[in-house]
Amino acid sequence: MESRVTISRQLFLPAVSSRSWIVCALISVLVPVGVMVSGIPTCGESDYHFKYTECDSSGSRWRVAIPKFPGKCSGLPEPIKGRECSFSCGSGEFLELLNQSCSKCAAGSYSLGSGIRFDEWDTLPLGFSTVATFVEDAGISSTNSDNCSLSSWLPQGNYIASNRDDCTVSLIYSVHLKKSGSVTFDYQYLDNSIFFEFFVQNDQCQDTETTDQKWMHLTESDEWKSHSVNLKTGTNVLYWRTTGILLGDKMAKPVLLKNIYIEGVAYTSECFPCKPGTFSDVAGSSVCKPCPRDTFSGRGASSCQKCDEVKEFSEEGSSECKNRPPCTEKDFFQIHTRCDADRKTQMMYKWITPKLCREDIKNAIKLPPSGEKKPCPPCNPGFYNNDTSTCAPCPSGTYSDGMSSCKQCPAGTEPMLGFEYKWWNTLPANMKTSCFNVGNSKCDRMNGWEVAGDHVHSGIGGSDNDYLILNLHIPSFSPPISTIGSTGMEVGRITFIFETQCVGNCQLYFMVDINRKSTSVVESWEGTKERQSYTHLLTKNAAVTYTWAFQRSSSPQEIRKYMNDNVKIYSITVNNAENGVASHCRPCALGTDQKRSSCVPCPPGHYIDKSTNQCKDCPPETYLSAHHAYGVEACIPCGPGSKSNKDHSICFSDCSFTHSLENQTLNFEFSSFSGVASLMNGPSFTSRGTKYFHFFNISLCGNEGKKMAICSDNVTDITVQDVQNESNDLSNYIASFLCQSTIIPSDGRSFRTALSSQSISLADTFLGASVETSVQNITARPDRFPASTNHIPDIHFFYMSSQSTASCENGRGTVVTMRCNPGKSGQGEISVPSGCPGGTCDGCTFLFLWESAEACPLCTTNDYHEIEGACKSGNQETTYVWKEPKVCVKGASLPAKNIANCEMIDFWLKVVVGIGAFTAVLLVILTCYFWKKNKKLEYKYSRLVMNANSREVELPAADSCAIMEGEDNEDEVVYSNKPSLLGKLKSLASKDKDDIFESVQLKSPRSRNI
Repeated sequence: MESRVTISRQLFLPAVSSRSWIVCALISVLVPVGVMVSGIPTCGESDYHFKYTECDSSGSRWRVAIPKFPGKCSGLPEPIKGRECSFSCGSGEFLELLNQSCSKCAAGSYSLGSGIRFDEWDTLPLGFSTVATFVEDAGISSTNSDNCSLSSWLPQGNYIASNRDDCTVSLIYSVHLKKSGSVTFDYQYLDNSIFFEFFVQNDQCQDTETTDQKWMHLTESDEWKSHSVNLKTGTNVLYWRTTGILLGDKMAKPVLLKNIYIEGVAYTSECFPCKPGTFSDVAGSSVCKPCPRDTFSGRGASSCQKCDEVKEFSEEGSSECKNRPPCTEKDFFQIHTRCDADRKTQMMYKWITPKLCREDIKNAIKLPPSGEKKPCPPCNPGFYNNDTSTCAPCPSGTYSDGMSSCKQCPAGTEPMLGFEYKWWNTLPANMKTSCFNVGNSKCDRMNGWEVAGDHVHSGIGGSDNDYLILNLHIPSFSPPISTIGSTGMEVGRITFIFETQCVGNCQLYFMVDINRKSTSVVESWEGTKERQSYTHLLTKNAAVTYTWAFQRSSSPQEIRKYMNDNVKIYSITVNNAENGVASHCRPCALGTDQKRSSCVPCPPGHYIDKSTNQCKDCPPETYLSAHHAYGVEACIPCGPGSKSNKDHSICFSDCSFTHSLENQTLNFEFSSFSGVASLMNGPSFTSRGTKYFHFFNISLCGNEGKKMAICSDNVTDITVQDVQNESNDLSNYIASFLCQSTIIPSDGRSFRTALSSQSISLADTFLGASVETSVQNITARPDRFPASTNHIPDIHFFYMSSQSTASCENGRGTVVTMRCNPGKSGQGEISVPSGCPGGTCDGCTFLFLWESAEACPLCTTNDYHEIEGACKSGNQETTYVWKEPKVCVKGASLPAKNIANCEMIDFWLKVVVGIGAFTAVLLVILTCYFWKKNKKLEYKYSRLVMNANSREVELPAADSCAIMEGEDNEDEVVYSNKPSLLGKLKSLASKDKDDIFESVQLKSPRSRNI
């Protein structure tokens, strides 16, 4: 490490100032060599060392002598002109300033010539610094704040590891180059919860590279990637920056960095000593070699020393030997031999190699005896015992259950190809296992997994943080003959049954690599998990490598604590595998030539008729099952409000919907939503306050069922055209009906651009559209949204994603509710439940409300009414207006204004008016007539009463008051005691009718006498 201090000072500090070397020159002139002044002795070669001055504008520099102890001696050598500034020595050499020539490095040391390498990370090398920041508000960052004061890059011996929290931590190194050069480093980047960027700035804090080259690509679990960037002459500040985005409590996996090599420094004035555990045995070495196993070396070694092989051991590249511990049960493993002719297998016990333990010390155990014979497990389905004690795959066109010989598929059937591994006597030919550790090579030659009869389990490994790898490679898939040519269908699936038993926080990762481009983690499980099954679907026919990686602990430990933690896989089943084997046969379609019995492919969307074994087209609005095509039941009806494409491979919505409501048919047209709509919801904040948004892309309907919504990681501008062209630059994108990404804004963590990460699909399959709130176990939740303000029902679009997760065993479901809202024009507004900012309240069902006027039904004649105007000048105007509130769009339009001829007064109106006028006049006349006659009667009656009361004597009795027989009642007197007007009218009318006199002259005695 001392050598690095020297070279670092040459890189960052002026070798000597101009004033210093001028002073030294004056001293050398004034004090001649060999002359003592004031008792100061003459300087010898051991009293000073040479250095170069800074380069001037012409590219020249001077070599000057610098005393080790100023004032202790005199007579320093005079300054002389040095080598040009761009001069440097080759690899394995250093510039000897005494004669300004290149010399070879001695054994035990090395030199890179014009470069420097950092491959020792016990501590942070001189010149490196680490800075942690955390952005609390937009544009306000805190350096080494309380939140991130403990976050940094941590040296781990052979590599340096980044932070694992959600702080932004930069590893910084500054170098001044005299000529153009480069920087190269190795890295491992496994977790997309951390953003990893590398960029270079000059001394003006300006980027020297384009920003699209700064983001690092993810690596596989056992892969180190190398990255190189050109450097310009002058000051170059190198930044390795990581930012964690943790949306839960789970810590991210750190980024690992090693072997940093910088090319382009001016010169190297001395060689680096080999670090402990390495050596260089020849002069002029440019690299030090690691010591072999069971040897060790110290710093600057030219050879390695052997350990005591009986008592000690050491790993490759060790700086010391360790004592061998006593052997335990963890130091050996059990295997099964190949089956012999008697179908027997031997139980064999072997030491884990290399053997590090001792059997001859106290408390050590011995290796159990081998050779016990047990019956062999049967062959896996599709394989047979070929009398060579091994299981061989059945020939093409045959099948076997694994316990019997292969049989030919009957006529009219075809083998159902795939792999079903449930017996583990040996590892199948298309599977391999390995052990990998980023920090050491202890387990490089170990088996990561071991077979154990009815299961395969994780191996011992070299340490608890080893990755125990199991790979299964499928070159391609062969869908059933009867469905070849269909698009958008499942081409294959893998199902495995497993369990984990852990004391610590072990993790099992299931990963998929398509076409050997990049490995992505599909699902992971932490801690102990009961025996369970997991299924992953594949919709693209490509070469696939499935990987299981088991890690007992994520942190390295000198003493193993979790050696007993393990994972067991009981069975792995892959269907439709190319070059697979068959455990049974399935019916297939036969050609029209009756003389031939070979299978023929059915056209897309056709099933095999059971009675004729001929291909028949699926009924309308059905789709063909991905698992079999035998019988009409293989054609599955589409969900409500959906139709099938021409290939009968999927069901989709054509953006139209019809619903009957109160004897009225409502027709909806959602074609304006056939494009891709987006929703940016948030912001939300992590536990440390990092701001992020949930970003959704939605492709509601149309497009013949194509998935138009695209989400991607670390790419901000992805188009559908890019995905259709399968651009090589797009390795992490999701195509779906509805997908989600996590967006980190540029102002949220001091990024120079917004970042997209953790993209997932929420809707792979369209289930149907309905006014009902449930379709195929996916349920809408209208109560999570405000109630509608009109009578138009909400239309629910149901989707599901078949990829199951640890929390959603049946996959995720999505409901997009379309609501008629006349107040929101155009695309309207998309929202999620107010209490669930991520769009889901249970983690498995995502809910969206899409309000728009375009979601209203099409207008009909029932949605408007007519208004008739008054008849003016013989014309009448009729106007049509929409009923309020208007809750319809498009469809029927308002009729034009109508003008028709009309009469001023209608005929019947005239008749009614005439009759009414005549009746009114008649009533007035009768009233006047009867009123006048009533007045006369009242006058006569009053006179009669007055005459009767004025007589002085009582009238004599009448001669006769009776009306004799045969006489007419000619006289009638009408008395009225203030009768009413109506009574008077009735009385008078009756009198007139009977033709009675108006008054009667009564006879008095006086008149009788006369």
